[in-house]
Amino acid sequence: MTINPDTLKVTINERDSVSALLYAAPKKERAAITIILGHGAGAGQLSPFMRLFANGLAERGFDAMTFNFVYLEQGRRVPDPKAKLEACYRAVIEAANQHKKLKGNRLVIGGKSMGGRIASQVAALECRGLTPLSNELTSRRPPKLGTKSRQVPESEIKSTPIGLEATNVAGLVFLGYPLHPPGKPEQLRDAHLKNIRAPMLFVQGSRDAFGTSEEIRAVVKKHRLPATLYVIEGGDHSFKVPKSSRVPQQQIYEKVLDEISRWL
Repeated sequence: MTINPDTLKVTINERDSVSALLYAAPKKERAAITIILGHGAGAGQLSPFMRLFANGLAERGFDAMTFNFVYLEQGRRVPDPKAKLEACYRAVIEAANQHKKLKGNRLVIGGKSMGGRIASQVAALECRGLTPLSNELTSRRPPKLGTKSRQVPESEIKSTPIGLEATNVAGLVFLGYPLHPPGKPEQLRDAHLKNIRAPMLFVQGSRDAFGTSEEIRAVVKKHRLPATLYVIEGGDHSFKVPKSSRVPQQQIYEKVLDEISRWL
């Protein structure tokens, strides 16, 4: 099924605005959850990867929203400074909260690579943590997939929960979290993650140059994150597996979408 998205305009400030796409779930399938996905540094919301995941989530009953960060919307290649990226993501969250089709939905944020990282920074900065709208996402464990998934029990989390009324984020989904620059494992981007109280799902390839699944597992353990890790064996930063695996790439993507759906 192909979902025809609605095109939206999101105002960031007096000078800047960006386009967003809302992939509304079929009415009979709606799960009353909105998931916002930010794109990676090198490709925008119209990339095949972003379209595939937004469409796939909508097919599974979730209202999916994608958007362009300001720099890409304006035709520039170099990402904006961190503060500007975060301001853009916050504006998209506000637009989703105010959209008539999405009112009453629980909100999940995340994205591919940089988009997911910015979502996590927004989550960590806003009141230094997030509390889910309901206990469902923390009390309900996703089904185990062998030894590839592990959720840290909430009882192990020692940080103090602080509510976030402005965004009401119930969870975060990372499609290839950029833990560090390729070849520089010492430059970790993980310190802020410990401030996030909402459940997190990390989808990570075992050979991701930006952080392998084992490196993510170590971060989850170190910070005692309320997180689940789904490993794509042989997957790179875009979840692509070697041809020698003889597993169709589309099948890999469908399995990831199914895992996200179960987790939500």
